[in-house]
Amino acid sequence: MPHAPVPAPAATAAAAPRPEHVLTLSCPNRPGIVAAVATCIFEHGGNIRSAQQYDDVESRRFFARITLDHPEGALDAPALRGGLSAVAERFAMRWTLRDPGERRRVVVLVSKFDHCLADLLYRWRLGELPMDLAGIISNHPRETYQHLDFAGVPFHHLPVTRATKMEQEAEIWRIIRETGTELVVLARYMQVLSDGLAAKLAGRCINIHHSFLPGFKGAKPYHQAQARGVKLIGATAHFVTADLDEGPIIEQDVERISHNDTPDDLVRQGRDIERRVLSRAVLWQLEDRVLLNGSRTVVFRN
Repeated sequence: MPHAPVPAPAATAAAAPRPEHVLTLSCPNRPGIVAAVATCIFEHGGNIRSAQQYDDVESRRFFARITLDHPEGALDAPALRGGLSAVAERFAMRWTLRDPGERRRVVVLVSKFDHCLADLLYRWRLGELPMDLAGIISNHPRETYQHLDFAGVPFHHLPVTRATKMEQEAEIWRIIRETGTELVVLARYMQVLSDGLAAKLAGRCINIHHSFLPGFKGAKPYHQAQARGVKLIGATAHFVTADLDEGPIIEQDVERISHNDTPDDLVRQGRDIERRVLSRAVLWQLEDRVLLNGSRTVVFRN
């Protein structure tokens, strides 16, 4: 029997009121897009609470994130979707309309290093990450994480070797499908996904790489950085693609380092950068703030 996703424990502080729906859209840019969308929302009784938009001159595409509600809390979402479908067809839009109260199901993949997993669990418990954890998958046994409280989240130990990689990934894919997972997070999962699995998870799998990409790709980037004598180290959260460490970048951050720092010092300092970069990227994805723009992203921050 598939496991039901585990909801987050109640937050200790009262959460700020959320808009009823979040609309995201992207399409070829042309006059009239904003007017058509705003008119459609108005005609269906919607009230725009906030609107962010971006016109990419290079790709000639238009992007927007709109939060909306109904003055009396009675938005007819199916009718609005019908109206937006007509607008989308007219402008060749990719769009989503989502109720933030419908939390996304998330599966986290992790290997031996568990600092990112621990941080995600902590933020989830506090209510900072509005998601339902459908499972944790690791190529290491549960005993590796004895100090972590998974709060009833199903744990799957799926060891992997070069000979068993396809079978192991088939099991990962089965868990993702059976749990209705919408977002996969590689929280220092130190296995390269096959091209096939990466393609299945296109646009819904976030990885944290312990380097300020595009520099120092692949294994041991902190050692590479120390060998080159860099003065800044960083971490990068990006969407996973078949090309290793080449996916569209969502978030990055850096820390200044010294010539005195050893590779171990960089690893230690890097853990803090990785945690905060990954948590921000996951939150923005959960809040529909990240839109794909070819090999790049548009990120509508607060």
